[in-house]
Amino acid sequence: MTHRSRLAQIILDCQTHDIDGAIGFWSAALGRRTRPLPDPRDERYRALSTRPGELNILLQRVNHPSRVHLDFESDDVEAEVARLEAVGAKRIAQVRTWWIMEAPTGHAFCVLRPQLPDLREHGNVW
Repeated sequence: MTHRSRLAQIILDCQTHDIDGAIGFWSAALGRRTRPLPDPRDERYRALSTRPGELNILLQRVNHPSRVHLDFESDDVEAEVARLEAVGAKRIAQVRTWWIMEAPTGHAFCVLRPQLPDLREHGNVW
């Protein structure tokens, strides 16, 4: 069975107690307004508005050093995780419905359910 996936989000991991100050800086720096997130469990996240067809940009309050990581969206998370493992990635941890993974280069990234409305039309088919 086939599945679809693609790069969906850029996440700025911020080691800070002031995530609202962090989103204020990135909003001003990138010329983007902030937008609310619908899930109340996402209190450690903040989002910037993006234009249709652009990647989502999120900030995440973290306890590890600040860094940037990528999120891949897929209509079949397990199939995409298995595909990425086959090319050298490894699973680090499952969080709610997504996986934190590590590339052979040591970079962290996540595989999660669809985030953008047009995955079916524009996702890679595997």
